[in-house]
Amino acid sequence: MSFAGDLEKAARPIRQAILAHPFVTGVGDGALAVERFKHYVLQDYVYLIDYSRVLALAAARAPDLPTMGWFARLLDETLNTEMALHRSYCGQFGITVAELEATRAAPTTAGYTSFLLKVAYQGSFAELVAALLPCQWGYWEIGQHLAGMGASQAQPLYAEWVRMYTSPEFATLAQEIRALADRLGERAGPDQRQAMTAAYLESFRWEYQFWEMAYNLEGWRV
Repeated sequence: MSFAGDLEKAARPIRQAILAHPFVTGVGDGALAVERFKHYVLQDYVYLIDYSRVLALAAARAPDLPTMGWFARLLDETLNTEMALHRSYCGQFGITVAELEATRAAPTTAGYTSFLLKVAYQGSFAELVAALLPCQWGYWEIGQHLAGMGASQAQPLYAEWVRMYTSPEFATLAQEIRALADRLGERAGPDQRQAMTAAYLESFRWEYQFWEMAYNLEGWRV
């Protein structure tokens, strides 16, 4: 089994919990309350801002020009295409750009992005790639799982979300970062592999918590 395969095996309980989460299953069958999904897209927008900073750091820390270029292209795509599409998609829910810009990160969102930024600054480049993998590969896995169940026509905007993460473009992105993590892991020593695995698992736990945050409409109490 490859290193990436070992990571996925180690994270299987978390991945299964995500696929069974009521937010995810609610998107699949269209039963999720729209207010919960709106909370998710608002927080996801906030997440993308710091995620872009993490990508910039990944580009700066990349060990070679091809990898630097890959992260630079992903950063450009996120900042100049994905976030514009996100604003347009949110508009279909009646969310204005002003509302997006005024959104405060929920505790879980702040915790997740703080973790990624900490790894980006203090961890190795290999750890950073491992920490980014659950977001990319995890969303593709969710998309594939829900698409296999059949997109619900009860909520067309949820079906659109599923199609976004099952597109050939997103599949390629997920496969490329998985391959990068695999190469880095295969070349790493035991201590580095352990550090990559720890970063990967913690990031996947934050992914689960992000769905919890959205489902429970988490915010600051004071």
